[in-house]
Amino acid sequence: MAKKPTKGSSSASGPRHAEPHPSQNHLLAALSPEVQGRLFPHLELAELPLRALMYEAGRPMRHVYFPTDSIISMQYLMENGASTAISVVGNEGLLGITLYMGGESTPSRSLVQSAGHAYRLPRQKVKAEFERHGELLLLMLRYTQALITQVAQTAVCNRHHTIDQQLCRWLLLSMDRLADNRLTMTQEFISNMLGVRRSGVTQAASKLEHQKVISYQRGLIHVLDRPKLESLSCECYRVVKKETDLLLHYLPQKQVLAKDAVSDIPTVTLEQS
Repeated sequence: MAKKPTKGSSSASGPRHAEPHPSQNHLLAALSPEVQGRLFPHLELAELPLRALMYEAGRPMRHVYFPTDSIISMQYLMENGASTAISVVGNEGLLGITLYMGGESTPSRSLVQSAGHAYRLPRQKVKAEFERHGELLLLMLRYTQALITQVAQTAVCNRHHTIDQQLCRWLLLSMDRLADNRLTMTQEFISNMLGVRRSGVTQAASKLEHQKVISYQRGLIHVLDRPKLESLSCECYRVVKKETDLLLHYLPQKQVLAKDAVSDIPTVTLEQS
């Protein structure tokens, strides 16, 4: 899935834009300089195109990913090809909890929902730091609990709430993991993630546009009225948001990273399967 890591400030396609900084991932930013110094020399900056397959169900995992400006959707794929998103991961945490919870693979697959970047860390480095029983272990376990809450609440929402409410919840969770209020996403991809018909998503999005809550054009969703969007969502979003804020106390904080810890971080590019 990934090309060989490369260094430098340009590529064959031309000059590269300013790269994301590890501090854009709140979990990485919360680490002490001591832990940063051990981990950051082993970080690689991965470019994540839309719909890129990060993890395939049942296959061994080699890295943990810390998104900066991307969102990754964890999905369960049925035997008939249908899929449903069970959680989203962004700059609040990481992708790959199975690696430090005792497993090497997962029954779900992970796709890039919103293109961007993530820093990745080899599983050996993650496990070595985890087994120190220090601050990374605590942060990862608290994040895991928050993720479990999101997965559980998604199951409840998919069973008991309308497509309109599910779309509002999903948009809010996505916006919480982005730096702005714009999301590039087709209605077809949204319907696949929610596990509903595209026509249902089209109707739900049209209602939100009519109420001037969002605007949608050519795959770009722009949230115009977030308070209204929250009022239209079911309680599932509030449950997840409350638990996330309680467990991930580092979210409002941005710790300045030591310069030596983030120099010469190589970049990798993921290829779509």
